[in-house]
Amino acid sequence: MQTHEIRRRFLDHFEKLGHTPVPSASLVLDDPNLLFINAGMVQFVPYFLGQRTPPFARAVSVQKCVRTGDIENVGVTTRHNTFFQMAGNFSFGDYFKREVIGFAWTLLTSSVEEGGYGFDPERIWATAYLDDDEAIQIWKDVAGLPDERIQRRGMADNYWSMGIPGPCGPCSEIYYDRGPEFGKEGGPEADEDRYIEIWNLVFMQNERGQGTSKDDFEILGPLPRKNIDTGMGVERVAFLLQDVDNVYETDLVRPVITEAEALSGRRYGENHDADVRFRVIADHARTAVMLIADGVTPGNDGRGYVLRRLLRRIVRSARLLGAEDPSMARFVTVVRDTMAESYPELVEDFARIESVAVGEEKAFLATLTSGSRLFDNAAQAVTASGGTRISGDEAFVLHDTYGFPIDLTLEMAAEAGLQVDEAGFRTLMAEQRNRAKADAQSRKHAHTDLTVYREFVDRGPTEFTGFDELDSEATVLAIIAGGVRVPTAAAGEKVEVILDRSPLYAESGGQLADIGTLTGAGLTVTVGDVQKIAKTVWVHKVTVDEGQLTEGDVVTAHVDQQWRRGATQGHSGTHMVHAALRQILGPNAVQAGSLNKPGYLRFDFTYQGSLSESQREDIEAVTNDAVASDFAVNTFVTDLDDAKAMGAMALFGENYGDEVRVVEIGGPFSMELCGGTHVQHSSQIGPVTILGESSVGSGVRRVEAFVGLDSYKYLAKERALLAGVASSLKVPTDEVPARIENLVERLRVAEKELEATRAAAVLSSAGSYVDTARRVGSLLVVAEPAPAGVGAADLRTLVGDVRGRFGTQPAVVALFGDVDGKVPFVVSTTKAAQELGVKAGELVGAFGPSIGGRGGGKADTAQGAGSDAAGIPVAIEALLGRVTEIAGNS
Repeated sequence: MQTHEIRRRFLDHFEKLGHTPVPSASLVLDDPNLLFINAGMVQFVPYFLGQRTPPFARAVSVQKCVRTGDIENVGVTTRHNTFFQMAGNFSFGDYFKREVIGFAWTLLTSSVEEGGYGFDPERIWATAYLDDDEAIQIWKDVAGLPDERIQRRGMADNYWSMGIPGPCGPCSEIYYDRGPEFGKEGGPEADEDRYIEIWNLVFMQNERGQGTSKDDFEILGPLPRKNIDTGMGVERVAFLLQDVDNVYETDLVRPVITEAEALSGRRYGENHDADVRFRVIADHARTAVMLIADGVTPGNDGRGYVLRRLLRRIVRSARLLGAEDPSMARFVTVVRDTMAESYPELVEDFARIESVAVGEEKAFLATLTSGSRLFDNAAQAVTASGGTRISGDEAFVLHDTYGFPIDLTLEMAAEAGLQVDEAGFRTLMAEQRNRAKADAQSRKHAHTDLTVYREFVDRGPTEFTGFDELDSEATVLAIIAGGVRVPTAAAGEKVEVILDRSPLYAESGGQLADIGTLTGAGLTVTVGDVQKIAKTVWVHKVTVDEGQLTEGDVVTAHVDQQWRRGATQGHSGTHMVHAALRQILGPNAVQAGSLNKPGYLRFDFTYQGSLSESQREDIEAVTNDAVASDFAVNTFVTDLDDAKAMGAMALFGENYGDEVRVVEIGGPFSMELCGGTHVQHSSQIGPVTILGESSVGSGVRRVEAFVGLDSYKYLAKERALLAGVASSLKVPTDEVPARIENLVERLRVAEKELEATRAAAVLSSAGSYVDTARRVGSLLVVAEPAPAGVGAADLRTLVGDVRGRFGTQPAVVALFGDVDGKVPFVVSTTKAAQELGVKAGELVGAFGPSIGGRGGGKADTAQGAGSDAAGIPVAIEALLGRVTEIAGNS
């Protein structure tokens, strides 16, 4: 049975049982605790906790999930996946244990002809929490399971929570026995490779507190009602029904491995290490495509870092398999083709998905090239010093600073006849990982208690009047101080206020909240911020300036007119810049985030490579042409499908309702889904001045601009600056660029002449250094401080010149600089000295610690730097001592 069919049967089964189908939420959820959705129940947490009243008593979904804790184990075993699909059915105070066990048993064991999965009931096992006698009896009554196929397990296995304070409860897991050829007898407790978990039925009835592990947390008490949360692993059911060994061989995963075989010329199943790499590619390619589809782009922290790591592991694995050519485009194409039946958005958005993935591949291939050079330098230094092992520190720096993978370091070291201190590397990695975990744990919190707002969420959304008016009469529904509802607030108090209606815009969609006031008889209240709760309730953060604010008061809510004017200019300007970007750069320049406030806009977009000056000028010109065209700004509400059919742009990763608001500027020029406030005609935006363009992550660029009066002010300042420069240069303003270019060229010539003079001065001291040579055995040794201020480059030239003056004599030259607290040094030996066993690279190890430095090189020349200039005399003595030892042994 194909995976898409398994999904369809699950949804159909529960829809017939009265469950409302709920689409999968985006993998990126607005939750401070989670990088990505990692379970099917996550989007329903407020319903379980009683913070919101669910719009349905029963629901069913197939949720996209990503779990990143086991990335290192992916491919090593066949049980770990980062992306998977969790099919689940949910009850919010409706049915409980008996019903859910019956529903699951029927779907699993009914024949294929009857719409079920057709599993053999004699091979199904169940587990239950230690003291859950009720669940065990239901398994006997409803499914007829014998005692020997029901096992009791402890909290770590059969008590489910999200790992943080929130809903929890005992659970009953369903396992399928694959047969004796896959392991030993004894049920799930004995062997979870033979007995595969396929479905977890959670009896969500309690709320947990803080804890450190799966079985170490406090049960705070019961939830407002008993709920059901289940999760069936779609991929696990697929590999059982398709009679293959594991999820990597199912219909949606194996095609990626097949593509990797074609690219590499290797065959899956022939070698364990190669198989691990095939599985890494297959797993990570699916996960990366799904993350990019939900708006994630590669970056250096958070979600972006996870995606970058996955994509780079794909490139690395393909390379280790022998695929030298870029391969990302082929892998993501296979994922699109296999997954599109369930996720048609992958087809619609494929150009962007491919662009992001391929862009990261190109960047990483460049990293591998530069990393290889760094590795070569490290290997040469080790060899020159007579060593055989690259240190754990060096391997860690290659990995952590330059992104060079440890397995490539190991492979290249073996090819060079060297070893790597892998234990030292692993220790450093573990220390870094522990720091990261501690940092993540410090930011992890329980789900915010929204109980105080629940009444107002259930009451219905705040009526937003701000599209049509800036002053609205409103009733104070609640006053909240410190998370507690209070009846009044006196002058000087800072509180939150919920109104039945409000003209003040609540922050969302990149637009900052309005500021304004609430006024009444003898009452003045300043509104400094407005935020949304559950996306529907406006919470006004206020300071009572005068009088007493009382629940039930009728007040006038007023928006600061100047703020709103600037905010609408900034928001409409953002839409115009977005449209201009797509016109100049093409359809792959898609919004990746924005911020707009009075007079200013910031717009992030997906694009590979920086923009040229010409492109920036064109974007600004197209934007201002549209502003000057005085386009009408129209808004209307329609359903999501119609909006998309019209070509309205949606923000990737955003979840929209069935009805959406469309903002249209100039007909086809700009059409986006947007809930923000806007000008009525494009000319009201005023001039748009692009300040610059920069990178904010791999494949994501940022444009910043002033609009309206702020644009005028910026241009006036620039004009005054230009006039000042013109006055200083005594030329007309239009001749300033040419005059500056001429001055820069003259300065460049002068710097070259100065450099030549300085180099000549440095070299002129070479003869005096020859005169300082000391005889050590048959060797002549120059070991001295360099002239003040001589840097590494000049030092190398000077040492080379001094060495050359010794001709065929055995000589060693070592000079130490002192530049801004750094101690650059260069050591060089003549050929005759090398024949006596003196190697420059080896000498560094003798004196380096004296100046807090390190370095390396070949037998003839080595260089490096230290940090302790006071140690130069000691370093010179250490060098002389080592040369004396060598001379005595030769």
